[in-house]
Parts: sequence; C-alpha cells; structure tokens
Amino acid sequence: MAKTVHIASLKVGAGRPLFLIAGPCVIESRTGCLKLARRLAALAQDEKIPLVFKASYDKANRSSGQAYRGPGLSEGLEILAEVKETLGLPILTDVHSVVETEAAARVADVLQIPAFLCRQTDLLAAAGESGCVVNVKKGQFLAPQDMRHVVAKLESVGCKRILLTERGASFGYNNLVADMRSLPIMRAFGYPVVFDATHSVQRPGAGESGSAGDACWAPALARAAVATGCDGVFVETHLNPGTALSDRDNCIPFSKLRRLWRTLKKIHETVAGHG
Repeated sequence: MAKTVHIASLKVGAGRPLFLIAGPCVIESRTGCLKLARRLAALAQDEKIPLVFKASYDKANRSSGQAYRGPGLSEGLEILAEVKETLGLPILTDVHSVVETEAAARVADVLQIPAFLCRQTDLLAAAGESGCVVNVKKGQFLAPQDMRHVVAKLESVGCKRILLTERGASFGYNNLVADMRSLPIMRAFGYPVVFDATHSVQRPGAGESGSAGDACWAPALARAAVATGCDGVFVETHLNPGTALSDRDNCIPFSKLRRLWRTLKKIHETVAGHG
C-alpha cells in the first residue's frame, strides 16, 4: 500500500480521497494566474476537492526556441507566493536545474521533476534535499518499472515524500500512449501515483512550431486511470484554452472541470469500496 504523503495540510495516498493537481501549463500573467487560481479554489471549496495548484514559472523544454516559456524564476515565484498567501493553496511547480531548487522550495510545497529530466541524478538529489514533496513525472522513454531507480535516488538523500506521475509513453513519432499498467507498477514502490491526463494526450512536436494534442481524450483517460487505481489526477486547465500560450491543444477548459471531477470522485469511491 502506498505511503501517506503530507502536502501542506493535505494527506494523499492509498486509503485517502482522490486529490487533484490543476492549473495552467505556465504562468502567462499575474492577473490571469490569480484569476484561474481563485476559480479553482472556489471549485475546490464547493466540491471538497483536495487541491494542489500547479503552474510553471518557466518551461525550459519547449519544442521551439521561439515558444513562450513564462515570466522566469523570480517573477514567477512572486506570483506563486501570492497565490499561496491569498488563497491558501498548496503550490506545485517545475524545477529544471539544481540552482533553481533552493529558491523554488521557499515557495512551493511540491517540486516537480519534468519527464525529460527524471533521470538527472543531481537534480533529483537537490529536490530530495529541499524538504519539499517531490513529484517525478515518468519519462516518455522509460518503462514504469525503471522508476524504481528514481525512487532509490530520492530515498538515498533522505526523501520519503515522493509522488510518481504517469504522463504517457512515446508511441512512434509525435504520439503517446497511456499504459494503465504503469499505475499499479509504480504504486508498488510504496508511494502515491498520479495520472497526468492532459500531457498523456499531447502529440509532441506535431504542431508547426511545437506540440499539438487531443484534449477530447483527456477525460476518458482520466476516468480509466481512476478506475485502474491512482491516488491523484493532474490536469492542466485554462479559462480560455484557445488563447493559452502553452499546451492549448491538450488542456481541459475550466468550465468542464466540475463535471469531470464529480465523475472521477464517484469512480474512485467505487473502486475504493471494492478494495
């Protein structure tokens, strides 16, 4: 059974309610980030959702050098700190290098290791030593059983607050496939597992100057993942996906999130009731 992991005031893991990680792919502006965060906080209060707010201050692994990356470390962390202080939401953000981890850990409750960096030993060690929860996205190039090495690297520096996230595996060029077997395989390592519904429907590099995606499939995959057995669901959302500056083709419109959550919660409760 997966350990219980504390994220600020939340307790997540096997035997706990399904939790949600949600927010924009990247911070586009202070105003926009706070507006979406307020909507998510209100939704979480209405629906009693254990919510972690997710937003990136920098997206360093863009397909094109011309793609929007975000406001950067300093300004981005200021915005995330305001979200945390104003709304009381736990914060998750990506870190891409060892030198970012100390500053990010002063604001974030969860440091996320992007999929392409999940084997970077020094980055894992720095995140593991930060005192934050560490969420590692399984690389598109890794078998789920290979994530045991990631867990071992984190545990070697004393980190026992770990989340493992499935976000699809490479399936030929410009396509991903979500293998639900990865969820119980990774959960067997003893830590909560999360399913990233929106990145699992991404089509890497399939756009003219970046990734494309098939957002219409994200809800179906989220339902399948919860039915298979996961502890949390990760979704990128936006008030107006058509204007999003990153990953607009695979994010879920905020307007559809309430209905999806209610369905996922029912599935989770049914699965939990049957052991």
